[in-house]
Amino acid sequence: MMKTSTPAESPDAYVASLSGWQRRQVEALRAAVHEAAPFREEVKWGHLVFFSNGPVLLVRAEETRVLFGFWRGRRLRGIEPRLKGGGKYEMATLHLGPETPLSRDTVIALVKEAAALAATLGDATRVGAS
Repeated sequence: MMKTSTPAESPDAYVASLSGWQRRQVEALRAAVHEAAPFREEVKWGHLVFFSNGPVLLVRAEETRVLFGFWRGRRLRGIEPRLKGGGKYEMATLHLGPETPLSRDTVIALVKEAAALAATLGDATRVGAS
């Protein structure tokens, strides 16, 4: 898990601060995200955020889970029905534990659709965004 509560200075430093299954999960998610679509990646709000026309998705390692979340994620439930909605911007997250099954193909499909929504609809955080 995280070695320190100080925010990481870069995405690579964020991953380097992790250990065990959380690190393996974050590394796998991050690799699939980068394979699926071009994003600007930052550490924002204490976790990894991937941007294209605003924030599109996040990866956050916690003590007992890794969150894989999407702005406009409620629109992605046809690809992954385990996405749980909550908050603004149609946000939905998938809660991953050490044994949670999630295929690379599903991750790539989610990311490609999320990127397409951002390209079509723009920044999900803008007032009046569709």
